[in-house]
Amino acid sequence: MEIINSIVGLGAAVMMPIIFFVVGLIFRLGIGKSFKAGMTVGVGFVGVSMVINLLLDNLGPASKAMVNRLGMHLNVVDVGWPTASTIGWGTPIMAAAVVGFIVINALMLLLKFTKTVNVDIFNYWNFLQVGALVFAVTRNFWFSVAISWVAFAVVLKVADLAAPYIQKQYNLKGISFPHIAGLAWAPIAIVVNWIVDRIPGLRKIEFNAEKIQKKFGAFGEPVVLGFILGLVIGILAGYSPDKALGLSINVAAAMVLLPKMINVLIEGLVTVRDAAEKQLKIWFPKREFYIGMDTALLIGEPSVLATGLLLIPIAIVLSLILPGNSMLPFADLASLTFLLALVTPFVRQNMFKMLIVGTISIIIILYVGSSISPYFAQSAVMANIKLPADFSGIGSMTSAASSWIGWVAVKIGELFNAIV
Repeated sequence: MEIINSIVGLGAAVMMPIIFFVVGLIFRLGIGKSFKAGMTVGVGFVGVSMVINLLLDNLGPASKAMVNRLGMHLNVVDVGWPTASTIGWGTPIMAAAVVGFIVINALMLLLKFTKTVNVDIFNYWNFLQVGALVFAVTRNFWFSVAISWVAFAVVLKVADLAAPYIQKQYNLKGISFPHIAGLAWAPIAIVVNWIVDRIPGLRKIEFNAEKIQKKFGAFGEPVVLGFILGLVIGILAGYSPDKALGLSINVAAAMVLLPKMINVLIEGLVTVRDAAEKQLKIWFPKREFYIGMDTALLIGEPSVLATGLLLIPIAIVLSLILPGNSMLPFADLASLTFLLALVTPFVRQNMFKMLIVGTISIIIILYVGSSISPYFAQSAVMANIKLPADFSGIGSMTSAASSWIGWVAVKIGELFNAIV
């Protein structure tokens, strides 16, 4: 357990270069090229993290100011994905579950049940958090571990199925995204796309970053869209003019810099992927493999970023008006873009449909978060995480545990208790 925690504690910026250096050597890229590719991936992760932190550090306080300005007093608080990930890695089932994830991936590859080689080790926390919920419900160690293993295996297969659509949309050959918290909303996107396409009038509504740019010229550029959206959020937060202007500049900077940093990361990734593809064709001439990565690679797409920003005030309003909701959107408001990254390919990059999917997803998250918050809180206690004062429960808007998957996991745990 200490060894796994030490590796995870290195962070993605250190872990990814090591992983890709080793992968490069395995696929005979050579020491020099493997080292350069690994370092480029690491530099890319540092750049992406810096820009994401710039966005979160500026949007987080603005989101909280909106919440405070509206005088919201809900008793289940969104503690954010960083806390949820700490709970996942701190759960008692962690060591057994992680070893199982690695073995399951290897066996599924060997038996041709998946094409995905999941190197996105840090995001194992989402599967661990789901298992932690079940453990909080059942107190049964191996049943909880088994649920996390099943979730992991299913997501590998779903990542395979989604990969062709995502690769085409984002022009990322040979990549898949076994990210349970993102893939959770893909079925909703498919249903929304099908329904909207059959409603006269609505099916003709189509917004995406490229069309907006063509129609509005300079005012449709990501830098200008980011500035406008940042300014609107600043005004809703009750910021002074100078503070609102500062927020809008920082959001605009993120809209411009994030795609550039992602391109650096992809440069190193492509080098290793090409070597792997070449060598795998020699070793396994009739097979295709995908490298499983984090959805952070995708959120630099202007449509994803812009729609994610629009979801912030929507989430706050929904939490106020939904009957029976007790969850307060808070720490994860600035991270709502992650809900949309794997939705985009299934709605053909249409921001109108993305906004519908995002709104439906937030409604589900608020009700699920309200429902399972006691178990979420118990999983935090088991991981030795101190709970925030004055709240009866906790949740995370962008974790798998607060999606419909978390609700299903809890119900399976309750059913297990009833049977046993």
